[in-house]
Amino acid sequence: MTRDVEYVALGLGGIGSGAAYWLSRFAGAEVVALEQFELGHVRGESHDHTRIIRLSYHTPAYVELAKRAYDAWSVLEEESGETVVVKTGGLDLWPPDAAIPQADYAESMRVCGVPFDRLDAAAVRRRWPQFHIDDGVDALFQADGGFVTAQRATAEHQRMAREHGATLRDDAAVTEIRESGGEIDVVAGGITYRCRKLVIAAGPWSNRALGFFGMQLPLEVTKEQVVYFSPADAAPFARERFPIWIWVDDPSFYGFPAYGDGVKVAQDAGGRSVDPDTRTFEPDPEALARVLAFTERTLPGAFGAPSLVKTCLYTLTPDRDFVIDTLPGHPNVSIAIGAGHAFKYASVIGRILAELARDGTSVADISPFSLGRPILAQASPERRYLV
Repeated sequence: MTRDVEYVALGLGGIGSGAAYWLSRFAGAEVVALEQFELGHVRGESHDHTRIIRLSYHTPAYVELAKRAYDAWSVLEEESGETVVVKTGGLDLWPPDAAIPQADYAESMRVCGVPFDRLDAAAVRRRWPQFHIDDGVDALFQADGGFVTAQRATAEHQRMAREHGATLRDDAAVTEIRESGGEIDVVAGGITYRCRKLVIAAGPWSNRALGFFGMQLPLEVTKEQVVYFSPADAAPFARERFPIWIWVDDPSFYGFPAYGDGVKVAQDAGGRSVDPDTRTFEPDPEALARVLAFTERTLPGAFGAPSLVKTCLYTLTPDRDFVIDTLPGHPNVSIAIGAGHAFKYASVIGRILAELARDGTSVADISPFSLGRPILAQASPERRYLV
C-alpha cells in the first residue's frame, strides 16, 4: 500500500511532535507523523513532567532562539487552551573558579536585551534560604525562567496536529527510506508513504535515519537520570517560592521546584554511553551518589531518601550544539538533533523544521546549527559537553 502526502515527519518526541503541529497548521491532512513506539513512551528524551526553559544562555544565538521558543509555546497555549510554560524565575549559580564562564551568560543576555540581576551568595541566601551555599558563589537571576510541562506539551502538540487534520501513527518503525523521482518513499508499518518533504526528529535514532542517505554523525547517546525527593516540608519548594536553578560548573547540576513527583534534581550530561535499543532503565549508582551528595550539601531541606529515580537519553553532538538543517544534496530532507538541551526549544524547532520543509529557509538564524560545521565531519572529535 502506498499513500501520497506532502510531508512526513519521523519521530513524535518533543521536537517531532512540534514539527507535526507546525506542519499541520498550513498543510493539514497532507501531514503524516510516524513514531516507532507508542505515543508517550519513556525510551527516549522527551518524557517526564518538566524541562527547564530560560533566556539565560551562553551565546546570543541561543538567547535569541529562546525568545522565539517562548513565542512558539504561547501560540500552542493560545490555540490549545492549555498552559505548558510555568514561570518561576531562573537562578544560575557559579562557584569560584567554575569551569563555565559566567561572563558568557551575562554578556549574551546583555547583547540580546534580556534583563537580569547579579547576586552574591548572601543575596541568594536571603532570597532563597533553601540554598546552602558558601561565600564566593555568584549568581544570575532571570525572571522569565521556569519550566515546560514536558509530557503535557508534547501531548498538546499531538492533539492540535490531529485537530488540524494530520495523521499521527505510532508503533510504526521505519524500515526503509528511498528517493523516488524527486520524492521520498518512507516505508513504515507495512505502508509506503510517498512525500515531497521529509522531516527527521529521531533523537537517539538519528544516525539510523541518516544511514538511509549514506550519512553518519559523530553522536553519542548517553543514559541520564533525574532524582525526585519528597521533603517533609515541601512548602519552601513550591513553585511560587522556589526557582528553577542550574549549578554552572563541572559537574553541572540543575533542579526544579516541587512539581509532579516532587523536588527534582539531576546532573547534566553525567551519564554513560549506551545503545538506545539495548539500554536499561536501572539507575546508575555512581551518578545517583553524585546527585545525593550535591543535594544534601546544597539543598538540605529537600534531601532525603529518593522517592523516585527516572532515566532518559541524551543525543549529544560533540560540541553540544544543536543540528537544525537540510541534508547536503537532499534539500527536501530536514533534520533536528537537540544535543540534550532542546526540549525548551521543541516548539520553535518544530516551527523551523516546518518552515524548512515548506519554504527551504527559516526566519530564525539557524546558521550556528549547520550540518556543515567542521566538527561534525570528524570521525573522533574532541567532545565538549559543558554549556
